[in-house]
Amino acid sequence: MAYGGFGGFGGGNFQQIMRQAQKMQEDMARAKEELDCTEFHSSVGGGMVEVTMLGDRTLKSVKIKQEVVDPDDVEMLEDLVVSAVNDVIGQISRAEKEKLPSIPGMM
Repeated sequence: MAYGGFGGFGGGNFQQIMRQAQKMQEDMARAKEELDCTEFHSSVGGGMVEVTMLGDRTLKSVKIKQEVVDPDDVEMLEDLVVSAVNDVIGQISRAEKEKLPSIPGMM
């Protein structure tokens, strides 16, 4: 036997739950938007390679010091760039875990 409609949920309680869920969604969207606009920086090789990326993983800049550009050792430069990019992506992932709650079915 159902009381108050909706399979035992009182109409007021159900509406309150829906308002809370909507507020949580809005808060998460706001936090995601803020995170997407945040700049993350990585510097590797003693500052030889610097990468800046936005929280939405848009690569904003790569700076390479002239001293690290050696035509005879391109692999080292490639490794530094990969390292800097991976580091900044890791920073973004950690920030997402901190700022955005993990809720199944959300995001």
